Amino acid sequence: MAKSNVKIETSNLIINDNPKSSFSEALKGIRTNLQFAAIDKDTKVILVTSPNPGDGKSLIASNLAGAYAQENKKVLIIDCDLRKGRQADIFGIKKTQTTGYTNLILNYTNASLGIIQTDKIELKDYICKTGVKNVHLIPNGPIPPNPIELLGATKNKELIEALKKIYDIVILDCPPVLGLSDTLVMTRYSDINIVVVSCGKTKVDDLGDVKKAFDKAKANITGIILNKTKKTTNNYYYGYYGE
Repeated sequence: MAKSNVKIETSNLIINDNPKSSFSEALKGIRTNLQFAAIDKDTKVILVTSPNPGDGKSLIASNLAGAYAQENKKVLIIDCDLRKGRQADIFGIKKTQTTGYTNLILNYTNASLGIIQTDKIELKDYICKTGVKNVHLIPNGPIPPNPIELLGATKNKELIEALKKIYDIVILDCPPVLGLSDTLVMTRYSDINIVVVSCGKTKVDDLGDVKKAFDKAKANITGIILNKTKKTTNNYYYGYYGE
């Protein structure tokens, strides 16, 4: 299904490198909480965002993918941060100007006979294998002139619906909410919405503004992940707070 990746950088993939660490255990706990939140529901698409840049959303998204993969789930991460996405760097994937999420949306068609392909290239040419078992990635691709229009296109909706039939879990790594509308457009396709905030950095007013933005988009925040909280025995602790 997916093309091979280049060299993987594992420094950010703690769930893979150190599965017994407190960070990894916290991510597994978050995974369990999300599974409880989704009980008796057909939930596959998890959106991860943050109020502002630097809150750690991409790190959480990549490691959450690893946590699900450890349960033998087939996981796809889509880097929906079309301006400053960093999932390709996290997984050591080499990006090109002709592939990536932006080009996939532009070229996507849902072909007859149930064969999923694009106008010129098969879907597998856009999906990259990673060094983490059961985790695939669609990098963000070249920056488009119209990110919001592209993400809100009917083709994108059809694409995500098709990917849900292939993968057990689809994780959308979306841009920060404040100052951009890209993430709010993507809530149209998600089943679960997670907001990552930084202890000592994220302001209460910022979180309130995020809630207002989600309300305006008629979307719910499923839970909040509080990161960068110092513990005496570990560098960071990641906690989860659900509605």
